[in-house]
Amino acid sequence: MNNDASAELIMFYNVENLFPPDPKPVHKSDPSNSGLKNWDENRYKSKITKIAHVLELVTEDHQILPILIGLAEISTDSVLKDIIAQPVFENKYKYIQFDSLDERGVDVALLYNAEKCEILHSEPISFIFEFENPGPSSFDTTRDVLFCKVKIDEQIIDFYVVHLPSKRENDVNKPKREHILDKIKERILEERKENSDPVIVMGDFNDNANEVMIDNFLKTNDTEILKNPFSQLFLDKKYSTFHHSNGLLFEQILLSLEFFNNISGLKFEEAAVFNNVKLGSWDRKYQGRPFRTYVGTRYLGGYSDHFPVLVKIKNI
Repeated sequence: MNNDASAELIMFYNVENLFPPDPKPVHKSDPSNSGLKNWDENRYKSKITKIAHVLELVTEDHQILPILIGLAEISTDSVLKDIIAQPVFENKYKYIQFDSLDERGVDVALLYNAEKCEILHSEPISFIFEFENPGPSSFDTTRDVLFCKVKIDEQIIDFYVVHLPSKRENDVNKPKREHILDKIKERILEERKENSDPVIVMGDFNDNANEVMIDNFLKTNDTEILKNPFSQLFLDKKYSTFHHSNGLLFEQILLSLEFFNNISGLKFEEAAVFNNVKLGSWDRKYQGRPFRTYVGTRYLGGYSDHFPVLVKIKNI
């Protein structure tokens, strides 16, 4: 990405299971709140410091801190307080987060520069799925979608922050991802009947940028409503995470057409996977992949199993 004094950055980052430190168990067999092995105060503080370091690296590269930062796998607002208390944020940032009914207890959140942004409205959009053949439980839950109406300068933007249901064996969660995307698109179309505010949908889609599901989300009745600048990045083999030997670009930031046709006060400039070498694995076997905090139960002490993604928008 090129440096530009009139530009702003927007970032999304799946920070991999960010929980407060677990209380010391009474018995070794006691389950932990986080589900992580030996997740103590030292490991937690190291993780918070590393997240701040990611933002320091972004600032070094671009001479500016992202004005908005979407986060995934946040367990509680206490970890957000600890993140924005880090020196890199200079006491300028606040956060939006709602607790969902997610079975793992992780949510999405939005950090924002309160000196540059005004949050006009925020709410969680929840999804509950009923089982066709109910057993002990008759329904399933997932992460909420976070909706925020944000004012930057004089431009109002509708933001959706998502972490769609994960791929599992035989991709049983695909219908859930499709349903959530359909509902977000319905919401976007309804909002646009009332106003023409630009839209940004960002998050971990648990699908690559070239998937039919993502492509269908970008349009309605063959009319394009959003553009996905990460489609070309995926073709260029720019990956945000990996599964076995497969490179994946699950993190994406989608923008409405106003960012491309000079109608709004903000114009899309470029998109990137922030795969700074310092965020990569130290193991030569896994060179170019994110340096993870855990692999299974084994603690590595890295940043996350995902790289952040960025878009640059320019004031016009």
